[in-house]
Amino acid sequence: MTALNSGRVVATFGKHCLVQADQAIVDCVSRGRKADIACGDAVEFKLTSPGHGVVERVQPRRNLLYRSDPFKIKYFAANLDQVLVVTAVEPGLNENLINRCLVAAQAAGIPACIVLNKADLPQTQELHAYLKAYEAIGYPVILVSAKRDVTPLLPRLIGKTSVLIGPSGVGKSTLVNALVPEADVRTAEISRALNAGRHTTTHTRLYELPQGGALIDSPGMQEFGLHHLDLAGLQAAFPEFHRLIGQCRFYNCRHLKEPDCAITAAAATGAILPERLRAYQVLVEERLAAEQLHK
Repeated sequence: MTALNSGRVVATFGKHCLVQADQAIVDCVSRGRKADIACGDAVEFKLTSPGHGVVERVQPRRNLLYRSDPFKIKYFAANLDQVLVVTAVEPGLNENLINRCLVAAQAAGIPACIVLNKADLPQTQELHAYLKAYEAIGYPVILVSAKRDVTPLLPRLIGKTSVLIGPSGVGKSTLVNALVPEADVRTAEISRALNAGRHTTTHTRLYELPQGGALIDSPGMQEFGLHHLDLAGLQAAFPEFHRLIGQCRFYNCRHLKEPDCAITAAAATGAILPERLRAYQVLVEERLAAEQLHK
């Protein structure tokens, strides 16, 4: 019987993944039809030839960050200490996407913060002031310039496994290159290991940080479905709602258009950020629409 080897997944692409075992990188495939392996997973694999193997088992995860639509699930990363949601004044604040990322992290039990990149642009201070409302909820906002100064972010990364997520164009790749001096070299190694013919720009990859810890970079996105969360899960993923749950007129209030809703009333007075309530309502409407499709 062939012995199993242990390692950590450092890149994923479809059914393929790269597993780091000691100092070696092994190109592995997953068993079965589904690609159910995430970057950061601890796995056991069997070598099939030099440099190649099959993942036989995924070790129990501490957590898993993923998104979903009615038809499929997309894994981001596993065994995380924090989620870093990256935004910038250019190409513009995508508040809907930020909230979806924060909800996914909250639902998975992973601490999250917002990284506001491009601090050197004059409009950034105005956006930073607006995002203070998120700090009041419990999501710290870290102001950085990937091209000039990333030191405000460094203390939060040391000794932790972090994932960067966010839309295209906010400077995630530049941020990775500033935090991981050999990122370009590592990316080239991963691309070679996954074969040059594949579209490797869409894979998720893990980098060891020079100061300790690991940084996982995920592809930029424009959509972030959360169809795996039911109504109770969605409510629980908005921490500012918690103190008001149970104060609505109706015990089964969905916080949409019901009369005497404590949460919509709080949003009307500014006690809750109206954009957060709207983000919740859109997610609930998506969930209800999906349930109708499957009836």
